[in-house]
Amino acid sequence: MTNGAANYDSLLIVSFGGPEGMDDVIPFLENVVRGRNVPRERLLKIAQHYEMFGGVSPLNEQNRKLIAALELELEKHGPKLPIYWGNRNWRPLLPDTLRQMTNDGRRHALAFVTSAYSSYSSCRQYLQNIATARETVGPKATEVDKIRPFYNHPLFVAANVERVREKLSEFPAAEPSGIQIAFTAHSIPESMSANCDYVSQLHETGRLVAEELGTTKWQLVFQSRSGSPSQPWLGPDICDHLKELKTSGARDVIVAPIGFVSDHMEVIYDLDVQAQQLAIELGLNMKRASTVGTHPLFVQMIRELIRERINHETPRFLGLHGARRNDCLPDCCPIGIPAHTHQGKD
Repeated sequence: MTNGAANYDSLLIVSFGGPEGMDDVIPFLENVVRGRNVPRERLLKIAQHYEMFGGVSPLNEQNRKLIAALELELEKHGPKLPIYWGNRNWRPLLPDTLRQMTNDGRRHALAFVTSAYSSYSSCRQYLQNIATARETVGPKATEVDKIRPFYNHPLFVAANVERVREKLSEFPAAEPSGIQIAFTAHSIPESMSANCDYVSQLHETGRLVAEELGTTKWQLVFQSRSGSPSQPWLGPDICDHLKELKTSGARDVIVAPIGFVSDHMEVIYDLDVQAQQLAIELGLNMKRASTVGTHPLFVQMIRELIRERINHETPRFLGLHGARRNDCLPDCCPIGIPAHTHQGKD
């Protein structure tokens, strides 16, 4: 990775990847857990979630839409960079994309990873994926510099605020001050969390969004826990939180997955299926806010981050944490205890 001035000639979108048919599901899951001792029964159980949706994760299609929106944004406002796309776990795979970029004569790319936060799974592992892909291509492989985490960028916060407001408008009979907001993110092992700023960054994003909405009735909760039951993971879980809300007398709740930038299987299954079914059983009026996806403010943010890096502009941020640095220290975000998770996070 290069930290000094650079002439960037391309943009690389890096994401988690997802299957696009039943024949893809098991090979995709095998890629996700490669090198980990995950029982076959666990893979087959996860595969059942994909079967409910014909084996298609919405993630790849959402990335196509994001790239299309970003191409229009860059064409209109610049910088006019060609956009490539490579995934960690499913086609188009990063090594294939880096090989194409190298063959196209791209020498130095900026990489936008579809994750706003810092952790091993959501940041450092992507750096490792990029490095491995470059090694696979060879010594002439395109150089790649990753764009910084953006959890407190004003436009990321604003896009999430608008997504929640879209759902607030669907509670016409409710008093807005009585609506609870549950901000969700992918759970990770506590041992991994102890070595990074993942939780503090999520709390800051949640606080900034809630502050803009003018509410104090919010909580950060987690979803999609996996791995050994004996290994502590971040909580509370969204389903446990819904039960607590019911006990406290709450009636209306918005679940806002601020830990994700686009829908994928863990959002649509864990929230739209599992959590929604529980909410119905509990008698809670639950609505799920959309991820930022292709929200114009989010697309604008990506362009701004590109310009920030190319033109050495002062980074924009909200809150007290400051802007995350562009380069990662060698000991940043270690894995901790290996996790059986497919947190991307997309």
